[in-house]
Amino acid sequence: MNHKLMMVLLSGALLAGCQQKKNTPQEEQKAAATDSAAAAVDTSARVGATPKLLFKLPDKYNTPDGLALAPNGNLILSVPNLADNKYPAALLEIVGDSARLFLTNLPVQPDTKKAAPMDLAFGPDGNLYYAENQYENDKDFKSRLMRVRIRGGKPSGVETVVENFALANGVVWKGNDLYVTDSQWDLPDDPKGSAIMHFTLSELTKGGIKLKPKTMDPHVLTTFTTAVNETGVDNGADGIDYDSKGRLYTGSFGDGTLYRITLKPDGSFASKEIVAVKGEKIPCIDGLIVDRKTDKVYVCNSRENAIQVVAPDGTVTTLARNGDTDGAGGKLDQPAEVLLKGNRLYISDFDKPEKNFVNQKSDAPHTESYIDLQ
Repeated sequence: MNHKLMMVLLSGALLAGCQQKKNTPQEEQKAAATDSAAAAVDTSARVGATPKLLFKLPDKYNTPDGLALAPNGNLILSVPNLADNKYPAALLEIVGDSARLFLTNLPVQPDTKKAAPMDLAFGPDGNLYYAENQYENDKDFKSRLMRVRIRGGKPSGVETVVENFALANGVVWKGNDLYVTDSQWDLPDDPKGSAIMHFTLSELTKGGIKLKPKTMDPHVLTTFTTAVNETGVDNGADGIDYDSKGRLYTGSFGDGTLYRITLKPDGSFASKEIVAVKGEKIPCIDGLIVDRKTDKVYVCNSRENAIQVVAPDGTVTTLARNGDTDGAGGKLDQPAEVLLKGNRLYISDFDKPEKNFVNQKSDAPHTESYIDLQ
């Protein structure tokens, strides 16, 4: 398709989300009352903050996921299209309250013939790295870590730098060290395993890294075991970030356990602990972000359509939650990733439910939401 025509179509699809006006306090009260009255019908009664619609996406962008802050202040959004992968995956650029195409024609994995970008982050070399999840296409360790070469702020090519992940998922750079979660890194004595992998910029610059499946590969920083519950989901370590003290945090998608990992000065493993949370329960953790000004951890509870906050003392509160909706108006629709920029919390609504999730089906509209934090 002609590039200009594609941009026009995308802009038209996003128009409704780009023209959201700010309500007066009286209008907010009226809207809240309307939502409350409709709760019995659409099961969308909210808790705490009210997410707002950033924009809608057409069906060809059906599972918005990873978010990365670009050097120019814009955001890059990954769309693996796992709910309907007849559409090729893409990367979009969020500019203000709208989106435009950043990169398409991502290189497919040779065996699966699919590309599936998940979380992503810009490295200290100025390039963009994304984890690729091939697990739903092939469970035989086909996932990869990819590098998008950036020249003059624009993508100039994509290359594979690490192969043989099972389910590459979360990505975070800390200095010259890259940490990537693998939500399905099973070991011979642990079929419910997951892991954090550790790579240095120097070795990624060389590329050509092939992990050794079902082993304690030298790149394994630490491992985890998922306690499978009634959802039947054994995906483990998912989102990942670090706090003001340089400690890593990751959460288990399958059972909601939040982990804190302390690192040595060289970026290697020192110790690991389960964060002792108190107050509200977290049954599922997808993406997460740490506000390093406060060390609060914002987590996506995908199972309950909720954004929850873990304070430094472990106290859990729910920032926003709603029932099963289609995401209209910005309602949470299986939130999978969050990114904090200033006082705005951006939220990707993945909308591809598992068994016993509040979200019952993948459906249009496909949305990005946001919450303006006080």
